[in-house]
Amino acid sequence: MALTKNNIVEKVNELGFTKKKSVDIVENLLEIIKRSLESGEDVLVSGFGKFCIKKKSTRRGRNPATGEDLLLDARNVVTFKCSGKLRESINKRQNS
Repeated sequence: MALTKNNIVEKVNELGFTKKKSVDIVENLLEIIKRSLESGEDVLVSGFGKFCIKKKSTRRGRNPATGEDLLLDARNVVTFKCSGKLRESINKRQNS
């Protein structure tokens, strides 16, 4: 099951904030992350991971439906690399 924005709002609400305040907190946090990434800045959340913008150059591709060769435009993509602490925690739970 995926964790949705609504689920996050509910978890923040459980900390004692009103529903409206919880929505505002989550919306503002996501907006800060979006603005930082749009401006080309990395977003580092200590103990969680790092969101980065990676430049992808123009490359050849293929339409899987028709097999036609095509040229894919250069673009930017958001990547995420989890922290060592998070990776260890995930691996502990999977190996238990």
